[in-house]
Amino acid sequence: MPARNSASRNDPAREDPALNGTTRADRKDDRTTRGRGRPGRRAVLLGGLGIVVAGGVATGYELVQDGTLPGKYTLARLTGACGSPPPRPHGSPPVRRAISFYSSFRRRQVTMVTLIPPGLRTADGLRVVLALHGAGADAQRMADQVGPAMTADGIRGFAAVTVDGGDTYWHDRADGDDPVGMVVREVLPRLAAQGMHTSQIGLTGESMGGYGALLLAEQFSRPALLPRSVTPATGRLAALPRPVAVAALSPAIFASYADARAANRAAFDDQADFDRNDIFASLTALRTVPTLVSCGADDPFEPEAALLRARLTSLTGREPQGGILSGCHDNAFWERNLPASLRFIGEHLPG
Repeated sequence: MPARNSASRNDPAREDPALNGTTRADRKDDRTTRGRGRPGRRAVLLGGLGIVVAGGVATGYELVQDGTLPGKYTLARLTGACGSPPPRPHGSPPVRRAISFYSSFRRRQVTMVTLIPPGLRTADGLRVVLALHGAGADAQRMADQVGPAMTADGIRGFAAVTVDGGDTYWHDRADGDDPVGMVVREVLPRLAAQGMHTSQIGLTGESMGGYGALLLAEQFSRPALLPRSVTPATGRLAALPRPVAVAALSPAIFASYADARAANRAAFDDQADFDRNDIFASLTALRTVPTLVSCGADDPFEPEAALLRARLTSLTGREPQGGILSGCHDNAFWERNLPASLRFIGEHLPG
């Protein structure tokens, strides 16, 4: 597949569980700047990026800022362009219920967290929004972000559900780890058994989970894209939900398999795996699915997010919700934008 504009050519987004969404280069920068005030432009150029600036000559700052030189993401973090997390929301938090079960599809014990609007004794009758976590995170950490977002937006009409997807990039893998089979055959049936409506669902996610939300929305809209675990030899499909809306925050979409391997070797098994799960190849499946795509202007994945938004606009005749917004590929961006994502999905869920 021809490579698109690379999201990792200058600033590979090397997700690491210990960095909470920062890059390895940023980790070094955090050590050198922690405890100091926000650096000025000259300090960034000379100290943070090692660029020599000559008076009267085009500065290294502009070359980095427009992407000519590598380091734009580091520059954004050093200058404060990434922004801060939102303030703690006022109001009652959702009721949080976590269970653990052995997933036959993931071949391990997993945790599932259900967040129920405050004041409700049961989840009976609620709609469902699946929130998919990023690389290095898990159900509990994703719930830590979704809970305050539900409070901030006053969510009352649906439950948000998170589950451990590992670092699978939310698709079935060569080693047998199958998060999609887990969602369809283990997670949704458990929610239905509690009285929740699972025939029509919303999907959201951040980073790897933003990619996963888009991928699952395509697969649920076009069952031929689903892994064999969901379409057994008999040809009989498991009960599939219809995606009523999908909201992807900072979707970690790679321009090519080479880029994916350079940034996250665990993302795809091989070129064929990358091609099978290329969301651009099956984007027409989202023609009738309301879609929100938001990404930080200083996010290494911004080029692919912008391309995705452009292709969705061409496909549907209307610009998707969201946008290229101020921010980076970090928790602060996701926490600022999760309330709007949940609100968007809630507007499309049946009453």
